[in-house]
Amino acid sequence: MSETTTATSAARAALASVPHKPGAAKPDPILVVDNIVRQFGGMTAVDVGHLEVQRGVITALIGPNGAGKTTFFNLITGFDKPTSAKRLIGGVPADKAARWTFDGRTIANTGASQVARSGMVRTFQLTKALSRMTVMDNMLLGARDQPGENMLTALVRPLWSRREAEITEKAADLLERFKLYEKREDMAGSLSGGQKKLLEMARALMSDPKMIMLDEPMAGVNPALTQSLLGHIQALRDDGTTVLFVEHDMHMVRHISDWVVVMAQGAVVAEGPAADVMDQPAVIDAYLGAHHDTDLGDDALLTETATIRIADEVAREESAEEGRVADALGHGDRTEPRKDTQA
Repeated sequence: MSETTTATSAARAALASVPHKPGAAKPDPILVVDNIVRQFGGMTAVDVGHLEVQRGVITALIGPNGAGKTTFFNLITGFDKPTSAKRLIGGVPADKAARWTFDGRTIANTGASQVARSGMVRTFQLTKALSRMTVMDNMLLGARDQPGENMLTALVRPLWSRREAEITEKAADLLERFKLYEKREDMAGSLSGGQKKLLEMARALMSDPKMIMLDEPMAGVNPALTQSLLGHIQALRDDGTTVLFVEHDMHMVRHISDWVVVMAQGAVVAEGPAADVMDQPAVIDAYLGAHHDTDLGDDALLTETATIRIADEVAREESAEEGRVADALGHGDRTEPRKDTQA
């Protein structure tokens, strides 16, 4: 057993001692969030008092439509800013500064590019592949430490040619791993939805992240590619990368997650292993609040059938917010019409 696999197994085993309650402390958190609030007009989209993400495991972030999951992603990755540091505690205003740390380093109020350089990268609900560039060129854009990006250095080929060869080889290896190597010279816009998801995940790995955040990795993916994506996500964890993902597919959540965090109305309402979380009253209310008084019989709410019922109740997540993300990514492919929302 490799050293990385041993560390991953230890990280997963350590979760056994963590209380199954919101804001529970983790043995080795890589991400710690405190007092993060985001409001849009009079609506509070996110109000997370405390959350920790365990290093080296797969954590699923779930919740009903409008729970604030994508907004939370946007905040901690620098694509959005908290509204205010003021929060009500017991009806009394209290100043509590929003702060979050990644791998022991404070990254609150840090720009998206700096967050990525710190080792925390993300993918998007609507893929951000640059459609009029080749698959290989998309990959090369994700690499760090490219001396050729300096205008003066670019004039002297020996100063950047070795590094270019290294990242090209790395990109080819990743494309091979994600079954996209044969598409390397194709335009990214010609890929299927599932292939674009794979490309975005592969491009994120070009920067050697410590944690990767996946926003609905299964959305719009052909069922034929679903199993491949699941395998890649598990492989990320087994290689030592921490994974935090948003997903509405409850079967996927139960299958690959080591820990589940549930959001409702912007707040964290439950945490724990999937099998335990799905039975918690707060989760039942979050998903089936309008029907929670219905007699469902013999505590069978979160059996396999009930899990399917929950999945059927869930709508698509906060697609309008992708417009703000697209604005933040204004350096993207400007030659095409921007799609700010999805149906």
